[in-house]
Amino acid sequence: MDGKALAERIRAEVAQEAKAFDSLGLATVLVGDDPASEIYIRRKHEAAREAGITAHDHHLPAETAEQELLALVAQLNANDDVDGILVQLPLPDGIDQDAVIAAIDPAKDVDGLTPISTGLLVKGLPGLRPCTPSGVMELLRRHDVSLEGAEAVVVGRSDLVGKPISALLLAANATVTTCHSRTRDLAAVCRRADVLVAAVGRPEFVQGDWVKEGATVIDVGINRTDAGLVGDVAYAAAAERARLITPVPGGVGPMTIAMLLRNTLLAARAAAEEPVGAGWS
Repeated sequence: MDGKALAERIRAEVAQEAKAFDSLGLATVLVGDDPASEIYIRRKHEAAREAGITAHDHHLPAETAEQELLALVAQLNANDDVDGILVQLPLPDGIDQDAVIAAIDPAKDVDGLTPISTGLLVKGLPGLRPCTPSGVMELLRRHDVSLEGAEAVVVGRSDLVGKPISALLLAANATVTTCHSRTRDLAAVCRRADVLVAAVGRPEFVQGDWVKEGATVIDVGINRTDAGLVGDVAYAAAAERARLITPVPGGVGPMTIAMLLRNTLLAARAAAEEPVGAGWS
């Protein structure tokens, strides 16, 4: 499953749809000088500009007080030139990450992480969905993976990926099992899966013989090792059994930024009182 190629198509679609607007704006907020976060922000800005979206960069020093950050979020909420707001995580120690995320206007929550966005997801109501889980669902949809009645197993229960992807799969009428560190006989549970999603952040944790013959395997992990970047799935062994599998890199990763751009477009459409998801197939 070539996530890089699909992400390029989605970014091109967003760029085409963005022409219907006088302007689109994505505001990013980075607190501190974490090198990885700086790289992520730079990539997001580059992708936004390529899609015709104005990137509003807000880079604050690590010693920024929580109230100062909350004041900035409030300003961005009120700024009509900003359609989407993304606060890069993690935040420095001393700042309540949950409080900052909760302060984002859900209508501009292009990361899909506010409590209201989460509630809309769980209730199956329209709203902005987290980017990585949305990217997973788009990969499945555009590869014609049938989810209705399928047994889906998600390994990992994080707020960022595991929980929302479980909710999205359930909404697609899959039968979903969410696994975690207390799951008994994890390998046996994984072997039942028609669709297996690994999101645990542990290099090659899911073994090849955990994969059911003909299954679809989505590897959300990206781990730096002495041998280079690897996913949460032992790729070579799993690929021998899977019908479809995402590589690392080049699988889910590129989809995250593509879906961020799409969320920015969807937020602008909603603000213009157009139906969320209009024009998407």
